[in-house]
Amino acid sequence: MGTDHDVGASTARKQPGADTAHSRVILLTLCLAVLMVQVDTSVVNLAVHAIGVALQAPMRMLQWTVDGYTLTYALLLMSGGTLADMFGRRRVFRWGAGLFTLGALASGLAPSAAVLVLGRVVSGIGAALLVPSTLALIRVIWTDPRRRAHAIGIWAGTNGAALAIGPTLGGLLISFAGWRSIFLLIIPLGLLVGWLVRVLPESSDADGRRLDFPGQFLAGAGIAGLTLAVIERGEFAGWSAAFSGVCLAGFLWVERRAGDTAMLPLALLRNRALIAAMGVAAAMTFGMYGVLFLLPWVWLQSGALSVTWAGIALLPMSLAFVALSHQSGPWSHRFGARRLMVWGMTLIGTGIGVLSCTHAGRPLWLAEIGLLLTGVGMALNTGPVLAVAVAAVDSSRAGTASALANTARMVGATFGVAVLGAVYDTVGAGASGFSLAMRIGAGVVLGGTLLAGRAIR
Repeated sequence: MGTDHDVGASTARKQPGADTAHSRVILLTLCLAVLMVQVDTSVVNLAVHAIGVALQAPMRMLQWTVDGYTLTYALLLMSGGTLADMFGRRRVFRWGAGLFTLGALASGLAPSAAVLVLGRVVSGIGAALLVPSTLALIRVIWTDPRRRAHAIGIWAGTNGAALAIGPTLGGLLISFAGWRSIFLLIIPLGLLVGWLVRVLPESSDADGRRLDFPGQFLAGAGIAGLTLAVIERGEFAGWSAAFSGVCLAGFLWVERRAGDTAMLPLALLRNRALIAAMGVAAAMTFGMYGVLFLLPWVWLQSGALSVTWAGIALLPMSLAFVALSHQSGPWSHRFGARRLMVWGMTLIGTGIGVLSCTHAGRPLWLAEIGLLLTGVGMALNTGPVLAVAVAAVDSSRAGTASALANTARMVGATFGVAVLGAVYDTVGAGASGFSLAMRIGAGVVLGGTLLAGRAIR
């Protein structure tokens, strides 16, 4: 990898994860990158109604505005983790920051819904490079498990900060500067992250690693086919689902032949803790992203709230996350990761269940209780589920494990928006469709509770 890599790798080995000024700057840089990614996601959910009006986009195109990003993000995360392990986590982090910023610029200037979706896809590629690099660097730099759990708790708390900042700031920007401003806002933050990348130590583990192009194509086609079937529906859905099944079967065959050089070494599928953590993460984001997509939509569509107040109304969930998520590391050591995950998923499922009892998000006080319970549950669950995933493998597979955990999160998010949005649109875009969608979301999350209780040790 050259002299730069050798020096960087040496720097990484000297980082014990101690609470030094340098380590705090490193963690700040990693968290700013995550903040950029998550603010973009939470803001778009609030803006879909304004985008639909401005660009005359139907519900399906609005779903693609969200899922074009989350799907690309999910599909390329495994390759993003491999690239980080092969070419250096800092280098891939830099690539991701640049692409993410470029995608935000394209989205902010988009003249049509199709161009907007394309910009979202570019941002998704950038996110797929950024996020695995951040978790892999935490895994490598913070070698002490307790300090690593603390760092991951702060990393996870950044997601909550994004949920707090995104909707509130987004609502104000949409009201006073239009929906395009929510994408253009990302650009200064992207430039700051690109400048701070110099503080990151370089590290890599390229031995035996390679990009698995056949596996990447088949996995991507399989998941994309399922998403297409759910969102587009109709007669085409059957063909799309069948195509998806063939691709996923081909993916397993290709990965088995590739052995240890596969994008997804099948030996990892025998790692009980890793697979359970992935399932719990997917169930959590299925419900959470379904709520974040549909609840602002029904408030704005019915005229119950303005876009500014809709952003403010989402605050109980995000503020609870911010207030409690930094405690997930210490609580994991005190109570155990499994217990914390079970409590967290139970609260998320209960909160979404409360939302299902509202009449399209009204009365507002009842919806706020549901959001508060969901936010507390997310704070308890997010840190432990990611910590279990990255600690379940050797450090040489840190990029792969972090990519798997985040792939599960984003696949869950993609299908949450696709499935719950399709249920809402099919049943009838009103209170009955919203209630049914929320009941399904709560059921999936509570299924994740059972998985956490039985499979995590």
